Amino acid sequence: MVILNKDTTFFNFNAGVIPLSIQQLQLQTNDEILILLSLQMASYRVEAELIGFDNIPPLKDGILSIRESQETFYGFYVEDMEPDKKTLAGAISFEREGTVVTICRMMVHPHFFRRGIARTLLQHILKEQEGLGATRFIVSTGSANTPAVCLYEQFGFQIRRVFTIPPGVSLTTFERPADAFK
Repeated sequence: MVILNKDTTFFNFNAGVIPLSIQQLQLQTNDEILILLSLQMASYRVEAELIGFDNIPPLKDGILSIRESQETFYGFYVEDMEPDKKTLAGAISFEREGTVVTICRMMVHPHFFRRGIARTLLQHILKEQEGLGATRFIVSTGSANTPAVCLYEQFGFQIRRVFTIPPGVSLTTFERPADAFK
């Protein structure tokens, strides 16, 4: 695995990228966590700018908070130009309580925006967790994060709650039943 930098290349395929794999992230070593944190910081800095609030919790994470998290993480890897190397281009995390799945984080490195990575990760988790008996999905995002709001609405999520946190930042919580598209 490599950390993304300005020299990282990827493969375009019909406005998307060719994933090497989507796989669960084990996050056992500090290096693995640092790769995720690098992606998370790059992604959530963009959200912070979109919603006008730079104090969002993912920007405060460190190795210990990720290690102690109860979330399950999946990563979207793309091929790198170096043989046997792959790049973590996106990730999603969730917690499950009974049959309810709460999506905690959705992140895509800005170099890979608008290539279907968030859509692919979301679709993967919805399908996998529905197959394991999930009946409801919940996700929250900044109300001004238009790309995220549109993505969740396209997947059948409906607004359940809009609330404001100091200093006047609006957050939206969405819900979706497991069989929204059946």
